[in-house]
Amino acid sequence: MTLVSVYCDFQNVPSLQKFANLLLSFAHTQGHLLDKKVYYNSQCQNQSQAKEPLSSLGFDCRDVPCPLKNSADYKLIADCIKDIQSNRSPDIIILVSGDGDFCSLVYILQKLGKKVIIFAQLGNVKQKLKELVQDDFYFVDQLPKLVQVKTNPQTTAVQAQLIYEEAIDCLRNAIQTALNQGQRTSLSKIGKLMRDNPHFPKCSKFPLVCKSDGTTFSKLSKFVNAAIAEGIVYAKKTGKEQELFLSERNRLLV
Repeated sequence: MTLVSVYCDFQNVPSLQKFANLLLSFAHTQGHLLDKKVYYNSQCQNQSQAKEPLSSLGFDCRDVPCPLKNSADYKLIADCIKDIQSNRSPDIIILVSGDGDFCSLVYILQKLGKKVIIFAQLGNVKQKLKELVQDDFYFVDQLPKLVQVKTNPQTTAVQAQLIYEEAIDCLRNAIQTALNQGQRTSLSKIGKLMRDNPHFPKCSKFPLVCKSDGTTFSKLSKFVNAAIAEGIVYAKKTGKEQELFLSERNRLLV
């Protein structure tokens, strides 16, 4: 049985909170999950606020309230080395950080025959750390696609994918474009305009839209219904069909 442990540097990857559930799903696809630890500094308000939601997912949140630079990193490294010397040493270490301070740790783990998988935040990663793991390096934003690929490879092999937030942006822009051009904003028209967005996959079918909590939408109508439920857009019947409009607060985002 392959044993897996997760170590997260929250200060380096604050978007972890958004993708935490998917990170756990990914870890479970790698083997039996032993530990899932998050290191944070309670003296920083943005970090202390993340403790409760992460704890509710079963993360072992370890507070390192020290003003010294890299103190949380050193605690993570010390705990990881201690864990791999225990009777239940993990075979796979998932490190959530792009900090170059962990290069030596990764090198040691690899020398001991451990597989290291790294998740970093876009724009916050040291190239040397990335090069150490090569094909086992990812950005946390890729988790929706990675989890779907791991759990349903046959579906994703034939269906393009799009992260929910990107799909929402495409939807907003399509509605605003139609209104600016004096066109109807029916579902079919908006679907065609969404496909013109450079961020929208070039595919024959509507792409699989993935939320950070693992929810997916395989049809345009279901995706739009979710956007309506969240108050991002609303539908109004004009003539024989319904048309889509941006809510007041979302008109400001286009």
